[in-house]
Amino acid sequence: MMKRLGKLRHIMVLTGEPSGDMHAGHLVKEIQQSDSSIYFSGIGGTYLEKQKVDLFYNIALLSAMGVTEVVMQFKQIKKAFDLFKRKLRVNKPDLIILVDYPGFNLKAAKFAKDHYKIKILYYITPKVWAWKKSRLKKIKKYIDHAALILPFEEKIFKKAHIRSTYVGNPLVDEYPENLSKPFFRSDPLSSTNNGHLVIGLLPGSRKAEIQNLLEIMINAADLIFQKNQKVKFIISQATSIKRETIEAYLKKADKTCGFQIIDGPVKNIFFKSDLIIAASGTVTLEAALCGIPTIIVYKMSLISYRIAKLFVKIKYAGLANLIVNAEVMPELLQNDATPYKISQKALYMLDHLSYFQEQLDRVRKRLGKKGASKRTAGIALNLLKDSGPIY
Repeated sequence: MMKRLGKLRHIMVLTGEPSGDMHAGHLVKEIQQSDSSIYFSGIGGTYLEKQKVDLFYNIALLSAMGVTEVVMQFKQIKKAFDLFKRKLRVNKPDLIILVDYPGFNLKAAKFAKDHYKIKILYYITPKVWAWKKSRLKKIKKYIDHAALILPFEEKIFKKAHIRSTYVGNPLVDEYPENLSKPFFRSDPLSSTNNGHLVIGLLPGSRKAEIQNLLEIMINAADLIFQKNQKVKFIISQATSIKRETIEAYLKKADKTCGFQIIDGPVKNIFFKSDLIIAASGTVTLEAALCGIPTIIVYKMSLISYRIAKLFVKIKYAGLANLIVNAEVMPELLQNDATPYKISQKALYMLDHLSYFQEQLDRVRKRLGKKGASKRTAGIALNLLKDSGPIY
């Protein structure tokens, strides 16, 4: 492992999930381009490792157990937090950058402020606009600056008197072009060949999502095919889901249409699809940035749904819809997430693809230009400068 030399500036980066690790990796790279002498340590995964960050805990240990519930991960989370406290004591950083993962990171911020008075930057802040607005008080108390990635967050943080900056959304950097443009559609499956249209099914990356949504999506696809035999279907296989799991659902389904399972990055689906039916989540914002018309679906247990209704108070489920405050991506949730309703909506959208593509242009315009990591790096360097002289 790398060791801190002399009195080089030290930034500690804390992430807890693969998506956060990716964004943290891009951020560290931007900071290093401005000052290659800074020493980085932290909690992360492959992206931070690639940037030569001295990891004292790898997030792969959190996902290795094959579960997502925090209760089941408690021992590993406690181990990571104990290591974090020990590292603060042995090698106190000049700045801590928190990336997403609010349950762990807000607790870490409190400990670092209470015991060491360290400067703290939060990048990709907790979703206080959806639930747990009480976290705003903790953010105000323990965070020196919040780098916001959703434009509607600005008003919320300003009202709470929290020092913050809307830096743009890092997904704009990941998807700089609208993939619905004709020159991107070179795949044999695409609508540019033989008059076929392609619908991508994205049932999610969690076991519960597959159980609740995949069969519904398959049955919806069959209803669509009964009305339009020139439609092909592809299914996205997340890295966390085994191919055999998807194949088992296809085998037991009473269907007349065929499906192709595609693994790897979700871009592989975007490049091929004219329309997407997707589980609610960040992937729908990615689809919006690619200009791919999308139907957002979600279904959970009745108990979970009732609990969610008590705590989650937002107008839309989809991020794209929240960003423009309009339903540019149709939402079919809970009791509305039926094969028939999904198929009817899909058939209508297939006949009006240009209209729905144009609506999605509003999302990209609202999010602004690329460069979220670079702007956040600038904030980090300013906080680092304010924490004392650089040796």
